[in-house]
Amino acid sequence: MSKLYASAAEALDGLLRDDMLIAAGGFGLCGIPELLLQAIQDSGVKDLTFASNNAGVDDFGIGILLQSKQVRKMMSSYVGENAEFMRQYLSGELEIEFNPQGTLAERMRAGGAGIPGFYTKTGVGTQVAEGKEHKEFDGETYILERGIFADLSIVKAWKADETGNAIFRKTARNFNPPAAMCGRICVMEVEEIVPNGSLDPDHIHLPGIYVHRLIQGDHEKRIEQRTVREA
Repeated sequence: MSKLYASAAEALDGLLRDDMLIAAGGFGLCGIPELLLQAIQDSGVKDLTFASNNAGVDDFGIGILLQSKQVRKMMSSYVGENAEFMRQYLSGELEIEFNPQGTLAERMRAGGAGIPGFYTKTGVGTQVAEGKEHKEFDGETYILERGIFADLSIVKAWKADETGNAIFRKTARNFNPPAAMCGRICVMEVEEIVPNGSLDPDHIHLPGIYVHRLIQGDHEKRIEQRTVREA
């Protein structure tokens, strides 16, 4: 059965509903599944929970879904570039579950590996640890973190073959592979889809077994913070 679809809307057909938990790849504005996010906005689904390192910016990435009030909760590490995110959080319109960055990545990876929980020292003695089980190992205190099992994963790859074997470029690799792994269904948008057998197996970052649907599209190359030297 072919995994290839003609558009983001077609690839998401039959998968979306209100109150979903969606794991989204991306790091800053790098590797954001922008076409799938736009299709989710167009679908009109609401009360969504997103597990994502960040929420994009106001008019790009998950930010567009915050603007349209389709997101109920964010499970994130970094939210500093999104004014609408800040406004909704401070006004009580948006629920936030803050995660240390490595913990969030491991929660996704654990979910993808079928691991319901793990212990980590990160966050011990801080607000992150409040309400969580504490346990000692070899005289050190750890807290229990839960694996993330998402209803849907949406990710973006640089290159993939027709079965979904994928390569991510640079920092896009930080969260896209674990986000892809933890979803019951994974939809991936790709800059370039190549024939099967074209990619070196030793260079694959995400095996195609995790990917259920694929689209190829044109993507915007944004810079989150443009910093230049004076001439």
